[in-house]
Amino acid sequence: MKIIKRKYLQDIIDVMGTPDIKVITGVRRSGKSELLKMFIDYVLENDSNSNIIYIDYNLDKFDNLKEYKELIKYIDKMYDSKKNNFIMIDEVQMCNGFEKAINNFHALGKYDIYITGSNAFLLSSDLSTLFTGRTYSIEVYPFSYKEFLEYYNLKNNEENFDRYVLEGGLSGSYLYKDLDKKYNYISLVYKTLIIRDIVQRNKIQNVSLLDSISDFLIDNISKITSYRKITDVLNTNKIDTNDKTVSAYIKYLCEAFVFYRVRRYDIQGKKYLSTKSKYYLSDHAVKYAITGTKNMNYGYVYENIVAMELIRRGYEVYVGVLYEKEIDFVAIKRDEKIYIQVCDDIGSDFENKTFKREVDSLLKIKDAYPKMLIARTKHDRYQYEGIQIVDIANWLNEEK
Repeated sequence: MKIIKRKYLQDIIDVMGTPDIKVITGVRRSGKSELLKMFIDYVLENDSNSNIIYIDYNLDKFDNLKEYKELIKYIDKMYDSKKNNFIMIDEVQMCNGFEKAINNFHALGKYDIYITGSNAFLLSSDLSTLFTGRTYSIEVYPFSYKEFLEYYNLKNNEENFDRYVLEGGLSGSYLYKDLDKKYNYISLVYKTLIIRDIVQRNKIQNVSLLDSISDFLIDNISKITSYRKITDVLNTNKIDTNDKTVSAYIKYLCEAFVFYRVRRYDIQGKKYLSTKSKYYLSDHAVKYAITGTKNMNYGYVYENIVAMELIRRGYEVYVGVLYEKEIDFVAIKRDEKIYIQVCDDIGSDFENKTFKREVDSLLKIKDAYPKMLIARTKHDRYQYEGIQIVDIANWLNEEK
């Protein structure tokens, strides 16, 4: 499989040598293991005095280290007092009591520690509980459009953007030439790895209910919904559940980086609203792999792609609410704020109804923060009444 240099490598390099426990997280098959290997190569090239203690629990040769006391013995034996010692463990959750071992190594203060783990077993919300020392999380996402182009050595154009929309960013699927086989791979990852992890981690008894909730969210990406609505739909379909269970199962799906919840934000009142939310898939191609490509709504898929790109670029993302209007995204990063609408086809002139509808919501916002309409314009960036009109493929391909 071809390997490309991803931006996360620099994120790890930037914290190299700090006393934190570096934790590489993200959805299954997003590239965490390859990223750790790339970092090992970097250390070997740049630190001639390094001693890398690397354990990959996917390999049979480390089966004898799947109990934390044995792991401690092994790493103590591999320690070299004359060198800079790095501990790098892939799929650390496969070691029983791994947190005791990691806390022990951290307390000794003589190791630079890096670990990856299953998305459902090494949750960001659990890190402060698992590890008594400080942790630094690096979240890895499926390939962006820009990374997709780099992987295949392609140029940004209409045809290649269409291809990314269909194939998505789970790079393991890129090994398959046929689109159906790509989707079979993605479906396998989703159903047998991701869902299995969630079931095991949370001791879920009603797996079919988890599947039903997941399917509902996949069918309704980019749409406003609520626990109550999902419960009502499931009950109507003779699936017995309640708001509390739906809320818990969605929480598990989000903790495993399968979905990302985006809350609503009242632009005029400048407050967050908690009653309803939108949910976006970590990779939009999961939708096609699970539900097929019939009756595709490109507007919703484009919105999912933009949502994940904003998150990838480090923005806090909210759905804007202004009077009765909805703004697809309020993207915030420190003192920066951008209002964004996402659309498929806005037509070729300013009198088009779709164009007017999309810009009308943005024009009603009276503050001075930038406003942007991201759509399939197939043109260079231009302005309308102070609103930036940007082609989605060009925006995804920008340097950020």
